[in-house]
Amino acid sequence: MHIYHVMLPEAWNARQSDEAITADSLTTEGFIHCSSAEQLEGVLERYFGGVSRVVILEIDPDKLSSKLVFEPSTNNDVYPHIYGPIDPEAVVRAEERQLMPGG
Repeated sequence: MHIYHVMLPEAWNARQSDEAITADSLTTEGFIHCSSAEQLEGVLERYFGGVSRVVILEIDPDKLSSKLVFEPSTNNDVYPHIYGPIDPEAVVRAEERQLMPGG
């Protein structure tokens, strides 16, 4: 089962291709927020409503060197959280998606 992390295109494009992926939440909360395929659309609606474009990373958990924990979060739903950077080789696909017209 793959998990998903959403980034802004600017952050995705600013990193080096062999660089581990981080997020502000890693510093502020200690982990990187992710979601299952079933949770992804709700995450996009809740947290990226005012954004025109995002990059959705599809992650293979078996290729992570950081700890992955499934724990309660929004609405007590259980979400995957990565406690450390995301290894570049764990990203099996990065898809840029337009969310709002004109983006």
